[in-house]
Amino acid sequence: MISIDLIGIGTGNPDHLTRAAEKAMNMADMILLPRKGDAKSDLVDLRRAICAQLLTRDVKIVEFNMPRRTDRSDYLGAVLDWHEAIAGLWMEQIALHLPNGGRLALLVWGDPSLYDSSLRIAARLPGATVRVIPGITSIQALTAAHGICLNDLAQPVLVTTGRRLGQQGWPACADTLVVMLDGHCAFQTLLPEDFDIWWGAYLGLPQERLIHGPLAIKGDEITSCRAELRRQHGWIMDIYLLRRRGPG
Repeated sequence: MISIDLIGIGTGNPDHLTRAAEKAMNMADMILLPRKGDAKSDLVDLRRAICAQLLTRDVKIVEFNMPRRTDRSDYLGAVLDWHEAIAGLWMEQIALHLPNGGRLALLVWGDPSLYDSSLRIAARLPGATVRVIPGITSIQALTAAHGICLNDLAQPVLVTTGRRLGQQGWPACADTLVVMLDGHCAFQTLLPEDFDIWWGAYLGLPQERLIHGPLAIKGDEITSCRAELRRQHGWIMDIYLLRRRGPG
C-alpha cells in the first residue's frame, strides 16, 4: 500500500511551510523532488534547501527528471498525456525505492488545490491513498506583499489563467481578477485605462519583485521587467491581480 502526501510549500520560502507540512515531511519514507533542467535548477535547489532545513530524521530523497509537455494545438490533450508520463515516473520510483509500500511525499509549489495537477496525477496511481497538506498560495503571498485586500467590499473575485484572459477577454462576472500561469502578459489585450494592476514575481524569495499602479502606466514596465528577470534567472514565477477602476 502506498500513501501519498502532497505537501504545499508556498512559494519556496521555508518560513511558508506550516507545522503540519513539516510533520508530514518527517513522516515520509521517501520524498520525490522533480528536476526541470539546468535553466530551472533553482526550483529543485529550493526544495533541497527546504529538506535540509526541516528534516529531523533520515528520509530517503529521490530526484527525477520531469518530462516536457509537448507544445501542440490540442492543449488539454497534451496536458493529459504529460500527466500520464509523470504518473509513470512516480510509479517507477515507487517500484524501485518502496517495493513493499510506504509513505511518499511530494513538495508542491503553493497549494496542491490551486492550479496544480499533483492531485490529478496521484489519482492515476492504482491503489494509492492521497492526503493533502495545504500551503500558502501565491495569491496570499501576492496580496500580503502588496498589503491589499483580495476583494473589494462584498464583491467576488475570479481566479483564472493568462491563456483564458488572452483568448476570452475580461469576464463579465467580476471586477477583480487574479491571473496565474501567464507566460505572455495577457493583460496587454485589455484597455489599460480601465484597470489597476498589482504584480509580483518570486514572491517570498530574496529576488522578489513587486510593481503596482494603473495598468496604463505600469503595463510596459511589468512586461520589460518580467523579460529581464527571466533572462537573469532562467525561469520566472509571477502572478498579478487586476481590478477594474471605478468612476473617477
